Amino acid sequence: MKIIGKYSKEAALFIGAILFLSPVYIMFVNSFKTREEMYKNVLALPEELTFEYYIGAIEKMKFLTAFGNSLFITIVSVIFIVTLSSMTAWMLARTNNTISKVIFMTFIATMLIPFQTIMMPLLQFMDKIMDTTSLPMLNTRGGLIYMHIGFNASMAVFLYHGFVKSIPMSLEEAATIDGCTKFGVFWRIVFPMLKPITVTVIILNVIQIWNDFLLPSLVLTSTGLRTIPLSTFYFFGEFTIQWNLAMAGLTLTIIPVVIFYLFAQKHIIKGIGEGAVK
Repeated sequence: MKIIGKYSKEAALFIGAILFLSPVYIMFVNSFKTREEMYKNVLALPEELTFEYYIGAIEKMKFLTAFGNSLFITIVSVIFIVTLSSMTAWMLARTNNTISKVIFMTFIATMLIPFQTIMMPLLQFMDKIMDTTSLPMLNTRGGLIYMHIGFNASMAVFLYHGFVKSIPMSLEEAATIDGCTKFGVFWRIVFPMLKPITVTVIILNVIQIWNDFLLPSLVLTSTGLRTIPLSTFYFFGEFTIQWNLAMAGLTLTIIPVVIFYLFAQKHIIKGIGEGAVK
C-alpha cells in the first residue's frame, strides 16, 4: 500500500506539472507555425523550424526599445524599493512605540487592497499632481517608476521587518559606541546582514514589475515608452489576431525573466522563510 501511495502521489504531481506547463508548450510550439498549421492542430510540432515569426515579432513590437524600457523601469524601481523599504523596515523594527506599530500595520493593510479598486482614483490623483506641480507623472518612465515603488514597498517592508528583528541589537550598539553614525550603522552593519531577504525582494519585484501589464497600460500612451508586455498586447487587434507573431512575442517576453529566475530561484524560499517567520 505504501508503494501504491508513493507512485500515486508522483503520478498526480506529474499530471499537475503537465497541466501547468501545457500553456507554455502551446505558446512555444505555435510560435514556429504558420496560421494554417495552427488551425489544423495547436498541439502538434511545427512542420518546419523557422525563426521568421520571431524576426517579425521583434520588428513589429520594436523589441529592443521595449526591452530597454522594461529593463530601465525594472532596475530603477527595484533599486528604490530595496533602498527605501529596508531603511523603513529597520526604523520601524527598532522604534518600539505606538506610531511605528500603526505605520507598520498600515503597510500590511495596503497589501490587501486590490489594485483594480484604486486604479481610476490613482490616475485622477496623478493628473491633479501634474496640474498642481507640473511634474510629469503620466506617460513617463519616472511616473511609472514612482507608482511601482508605492505599490511594491508594502511587501518589501513586511519581509525586511521580520528579518531585521533577528539581527542582534548588540551589534548596532557596539558600532554606535565605536563612533559609527546612524547612517553608517545601517549601511555598514545592518544592510549587509539583510542579503538573503534582499535577494528575495529583488527577485519577487523583478518578476512582478517585468510582467506587469495593467499599470503600464494605464500610465504609458506613447509608442516609444511601451514595455515588453504592453508591446505584445498590440498583436491582438480588434478584428484579427496574429497568433503566430503573438506567440513569438510572448515567448520573447518571458525568456529574460525565466533566465533570471533560474539563476536566483534557490534564494526565494530561503529568503521568505527567514524573513517572514523570524
